[in-house]
Amino acid sequence: MDFQGKKGLILGVANDHSIAWAIAKTIMDGGGECGFTHLPDRPDDERQRNRRRVSQLTDKYEQAKFLVPMDAQDDEQIRGVMEHTKKEFGEIDFLLHSIAFADRDDLGRETVYTSRSGFKLAMDVSVYTLIAATAAAKDAGILKPGGAIATMTYFGGEKCVPGYNVMGICKAALEATVRYLAYDMGPGGVRVNALSAGPMRTLAGRAAGVDEMLELYELMAPMARNVTHEEVGRTGAFLLNEASDGITGEILHVDGGYHAMGSPGRLLDKVRAQKP
Repeated sequence: MDFQGKKGLILGVANDHSIAWAIAKTIMDGGGECGFTHLPDRPDDERQRNRRRVSQLTDKYEQAKFLVPMDAQDDEQIRGVMEHTKKEFGEIDFLLHSIAFADRDDLGRETVYTSRSGFKLAMDVSVYTLIAATAAAKDAGILKPGGAIATMTYFGGEKCVPGYNVMGICKAALEATVRYLAYDMGPGGVRVNALSAGPMRTLAGRAAGVDEMLELYELMAPMARNVTHEEVGRTGAFLLNEASDGITGEILHVDGGYHAMGSPGRLLDKVRAQKP
């Protein structure tokens, strides 16, 4: 995929299993230049673990132009990152938002018992940060007409996926946010879309019990397999590329077709085989 001459900002790479990294890697392999943020390290963390996990990836790429810390709950820091991006790149062609968080205690309990503080935290980090980043980029004047913004969602925002719990509510809100931002940003020539990937072994995936979902998808998806990081990376890059320049307000599934199923499909064969 051709990204020669394209520049953009990647928010949310945590490690080499991150979907954001798979997308960024595809972009850089296509000639694009990327700036990155990382979760800030604690002042007493001499090893700077959060930065090191990302720098070990970005240091290998000449196209990775900078790596700066950003607390996504701090509007001043978000604005600071956009100003830094403006200083480095001038304008950008794409912005990838891959930020989400919910307290493990809230993820581990029934949705009906989600704490008020946990709900606010999950919605702030997982949803509002997309609005905040988009507004900051717009105010900084760094988004080129014809540019694109993409975020990461999951099928649990469309249907009830037990175990995904409060994060499913957040993803539903995130998908609605994509549609409203697409409307707001459209007159300026900027598109806003979301990528809905199947289950993957990322930090977020492991917290939501991804192993069971991987087995289910393999049995139910029309393609009879799970998707790879590389496939998700290429599709995410597509949404940030001019090849998708007529698409906005879209939730694009990369899940082997699982979302299209209205019955268990081939899973029934396994159930029947296990009956005495």
